[in-house]
Amino acid sequence: MKSQPRPPRTESIVLAGHRKLFVTEAGSGDPVVLLHGGGPGATGVSNYSMNIDALAEHFHVIVPDMPGYGRSSKELDHSDPFGDLAFAIRTMLDELGIEKAHLVGNSYGGAAALRLALDRPDRVDRLILMGPGGIGPTRGLPTKGLKALFAYYGGQGPSRAKLGSFIRDYLVHDGAAVDEELIDARYEASIQPEVVANPPLRRPSSPRTLWRMDFTRDRRLGRAATHTLVIWGAEDKVNRPSGGATLARTMPACDLYVAANTGHWVQWERPDLFNDLARSFLGSREAAR
Repeated sequence: MKSQPRPPRTESIVLAGHRKLFVTEAGSGDPVVLLHGGGPGATGVSNYSMNIDALAEHFHVIVPDMPGYGRSSKELDHSDPFGDLAFAIRTMLDELGIEKAHLVGNSYGGAAALRLALDRPDRVDRLILMGPGGIGPTRGLPTKGLKALFAYYGGQGPSRAKLGSFIRDYLVHDGAAVDEELIDARYEASIQPEVVANPPLRRPSSPRTLWRMDFTRDRRLGRAATHTLVIWGAEDKVNRPSGGATLARTMPACDLYVAANTGHWVQWERPDLFNDLARSFLGSREAAR
């Protein structure tokens, strides 16, 4: 059977306020923004390598490297990181001339997407969150996965072995599925001098910052009207799967799907499942027929 040609992609630098974001785009239709997680060496295209082409057959897919990552500017307001990320994505949409978009976010990117939906619901159409950050971080101790994530730039500093262990032991359920090429690429991205000097993801600097990062303490969550699909890996070792039930219970228009035998990286580990759920929920042309 002949494989389908990959939808063409474009790359550009987009101004987002005082910062520059590296953005990859593909496809046409309703705009869908894919926001990546905050692990060392993360980039938009690497985190959504299994999803961009499938979604670009139905949507205008927009994949930024978030502030602090990849080829984007490295500045980030660490006193309110989720708020600053949400602002950066909104100003990127302004620059692209997009009034309203679907947002898809994994982990750190999920927190950015949710914050934007709370701050400016008029700019968000539908929302898909995969193991988002910020669901109860002030309630209980951090997971082992989060501790490993925060420790990456500490101690003896970053190393390929440390990164490989973090990805295989904490990001996915089946570590053997992660190839050496992916770890090499992530490691090289994680040791950019600007990133090592100013890591984009770090432990909250104050109790006030931590409270700002806890959506369960934000009263707007219970009033959020944005149609939301939460997809959470049952074996997530970074953000606790119980967060999915919290969101479904709190948000008025939230559906929840728990993926068995899946870790923190649902869109990468279970791409067929994720792509099908996303197309259906966001209303692809095929689903509308």
